[in-house]
Amino acid sequence: MIKKNFKFRSVRFCMLWIFAALVCRVFTGCKDDFEGEAYIADQAYDLEIPADFPALAFDRDKNPVTVNGVALGKKLFYEGRLSRNNSISCGFCHIQENAFTHHGHPVSHGIDNRLGMRNAPPIQNMAFLRNYTWDGVSHNLDERSLVPITTDFEMDSSMPEVVGKLNTDANYKKLFKAAFGDENITGERVLKAISQFMATMVSADSKYDRVLKGKTAFTAEENEGYKLFRNNCASCHSGALFTDESFRNTGMYHNAQYNDRGRYRVTLDWNDNMKFRVPSLRNVEYTAPYMHDGRFTTLEAVLNFYSDLVENQPNLDPLLKKDGHIGIRMNPSEKHYIIAFLKTLSDQNFITNKAFAE
Repeated sequence: MIKKNFKFRSVRFCMLWIFAALVCRVFTGCKDDFEGEAYIADQAYDLEIPADFPALAFDRDKNPVTVNGVALGKKLFYEGRLSRNNSISCGFCHIQENAFTHHGHPVSHGIDNRLGMRNAPPIQNMAFLRNYTWDGVSHNLDERSLVPITTDFEMDSSMPEVVGKLNTDANYKKLFKAAFGDENITGERVLKAISQFMATMVSADSKYDRVLKGKTAFTAEENEGYKLFRNNCASCHSGALFTDESFRNTGMYHNAQYNDRGRYRVTLDWNDNMKFRVPSLRNVEYTAPYMHDGRFTTLEAVLNFYSDLVENQPNLDPLLKKDGHIGIRMNPSEKHYIIAFLKTLSDQNFITNKAFAE
């Protein structure tokens, strides 16, 4: 009797499961398989826009952010076949636990262990930025990934090569159809899917953000650091993104190893020599090493530079030439307080969010 009841319940459970699956297919667009998960009919992605952030710079009219587009972009972000020998993905140089930087490397390492010439910047809050590189040459997120894919010391591939590889994968054809309506895989769609994924990578849940919302409070050291930061740093690292996105010469010596003169490489105007884009300080605790060439390994070293080692170059930013002093006056205690504040910009949820994980 017990066995019969068990058998009856098992059959009934199976019938209910099948019925639910049919309902899913008819009413919600679910299909049998989508990367091992239930397929969801494409819909607009609910892009997080923090209240205090600037307006979106990302053009959603030209590239609507969708659930399936983001899912495809995430898979492509971690796809080694975007490189010539299938060994390097975007995620290789942009590691989540380090706010998507290449931790431990002064400059990025690419295919065949080739060295780049710049420190890999973090990928965060990209949808709100107007520029994405140290010299400002890139200002369209939908095209940003083209540079690392095709640069010889990064992924050393080409869009025709990438598209050819993906076209041999039946699953990718399904993913592109889910995201764009048909199975046609193009270079433009590859880039747009990756940028959709990057647009979702919003970091806005640090202790600093929670303090602004009244959910917690700074410690005495953090509060003192915040005051010092506003007096000494906020002219450049301003707003909710902690960058004004300007290009400034901050008195760093020219590194002959990489021969990188910053904005000058774009404009060929000598007034732009050694000017680099002001980086965001969000998650700065996680993104060492620092500066365009990764020359400093700690925040202490960065502040020591600004207090004692700034070079008085002809186009040095005026903010670093005040009252006859070159650099920023800071004593050891003040540096300690500033670093305490900077660590309140760390967003633990961002670097552990499974939505961004490989």
